[in-house]
Amino acid sequence: MGSLRNPVGPLPSSIYWRRRAVALLLFALFALLIAWAVSSGDPGGRTGGDGKPGGAEPAPSITPGPSGSGPAISEQPGGRDESGGTGEGSGTGGDAGTGTDTGGDGKNGDPAAGGAAKDGGTGLAEQVPAGSSLPDCAPGAVGLTVRSVKPAYAPGERPRFELSVHNGSSVTCKADLGPKKAVLTVSAINDGENDKVWSSKDCPTAGGSLLLKVPAGRTVTHTVDWDRRRSAPQCATPPSTPAAPGSYLLEAAFPGASVAPASFRLEKD
Repeated sequence: MGSLRNPVGPLPSSIYWRRRAVALLLFALFALLIAWAVSSGDPGGRTGGDGKPGGAEPAPSITPGPSGSGPAISEQPGGRDESGGTGEGSGTGGDAGTGTDTGGDGKNGDPAAGGAAKDGGTGLAEQVPAGSSLPDCAPGAVGLTVRSVKPAYAPGERPRFELSVHNGSSVTCKADLGPKKAVLTVSAINDGENDKVWSSKDCPTAGGSLLLKVPAGRTVTHTVDWDRRRSAPQCATPPSTPAAPGSYLLEAAFPGASVAPASFRLEKD
């Protein structure tokens, strides 16, 4: 211990103390170099073979950048659908072949009924038999509208008419859209005068009844084709000449309902 505090040798003790100081300084510097090399080579701690952090130290936090200054988009592109179409009672019908209102022998212009009734635009309405337990639609509970499917028809093309019945009550009922109850009349418009050409009640076939189920608050639609032939009351023989080209008025009568007429044209060749 004495030799450490008082160096022994041929040289003065101050030289030995300088040598010891230099050695300690070199050792400290070497330790600092090793620590710096380790810290600069792996700043996030020890890593595994796949380069992912393997130490237990938490990953450094990331400060988020500034948010955009523009307003946020709160609606999807395109906006709301404003078509307004409900599909209720808007079907054009078609020949569905129910067989309840088909054309007879054809000589009196009795139409071939479409027989396809659309329930609120969602499908075919149900035809019910005469003995159905459904109550009859009260006259004031249903409303009827009529229209020509097309505004004009080419030569030889059969005009098609659409009857729509809306049940405004809260009770499902059955409505008779047969040619005797829902009476369709076609009249030629000549110089302001209406000349009747055809009526569905002149000579109906199959008893003239067509009972359809009308759900509460819904609309059913029935279509009728007209073969352009004239008709006469009580199945009398009508004029043999077909309806001439020109403007025509379509009217409908239904018990307890006021129905607005519609118009259409038969085009020339």
